[in-house]
Amino acid sequence: MAKKSMNELINQINSALDGVIETSPLNTNLEESMQYSLNAGGKRIRPLLVFLTLDVLNQDYKKGKKTALALEMIHTYSLIHDDLPAMDNDDYRRGKLTNHKVYGEWKAILAGDALLTKAFEIIADDELLESDVKVKILSRLAHNSGHLGMVGGQTLDMQSEDKPVDLDTLEQIHKAKTGALLQFAVLSAADIAKVDKSTSQALEDFSNHMGLMFQIKDDLLDVYGDESKLGKKVGSDIENHKSTYVSLLGKDGAEDKLNFHKDAAIKSIEQLSSHYDIKPLLDIVELFYTRDH
Repeated sequence: MAKKSMNELINQINSALDGVIETSPLNTNLEESMQYSLNAGGKRIRPLLVFLTLDVLNQDYKKGKKTALALEMIHTYSLIHDDLPAMDNDDYRRGKLTNHKVYGEWKAILAGDALLTKAFEIIADDELLESDVKVKILSRLAHNSGHLGMVGGQTLDMQSEDKPVDLDTLEQIHKAKTGALLQFAVLSAADIAKVDKSTSQALEDFSNHMGLMFQIKDDLLDVYGDESKLGKKVGSDIENHKSTYVSLLGKDGAEDKLNFHKDAAIKSIEQLSSHYDIKPLLDIVELFYTRDH
């Protein structure tokens, strides 16, 4: 089977997300609010990473479709909640009004809650995966998105505002807040492919370095990025008094860290090169490294 390009895969993700929320007989517009944020654009990095990892592991990427959609729902719910006045208080996301600016705060909260729970339903109902694989993926998703993963990282991030934060704490925040869902993307594909322990460890190391790469690049773009490409104003981290790789290390130091984790991610995935065609994952390393939004 010919490999799909990243753009083809992203188009398939967008098409699958469009209309994935069925209409409720309760006669509310909650589904409209959920779909609004799902359709707000974005890089679709997390579901793309599920597909590309499956490709590398010689699996049909379609086996990961429901998992990839569920992951994007979890990510989207987290963005809706992050944008609320109680947290980042953002008016725009990806160049569009944030969910609470369109639908109000209480409905934005409920839309996020509904996307979170819908994600688990989608995986549980996946007819392409064996029951034991679904249980493993559901457990991993709950762990990586919950208080030991993304939500825990966001909590530590909020608690660290207006306080001096050292580099170790900053990395702890971002391994959980940003890295946990990226790790899930890679390791859920490993679960589907039922890889051996050494392959799983190499993929885990790869995903951990990718998570830090992604966040360091975000920190750099928040200060030096192009607003028209980012879809939001730059400098929000400074306004919110958040410690970042740039504030702690300066631009050059942050770029050095970015290069370190890029090299480490490549080294991790190269361990698999004797058994697998790793080019799709090398390509996404380059995408993380060079992205401008």
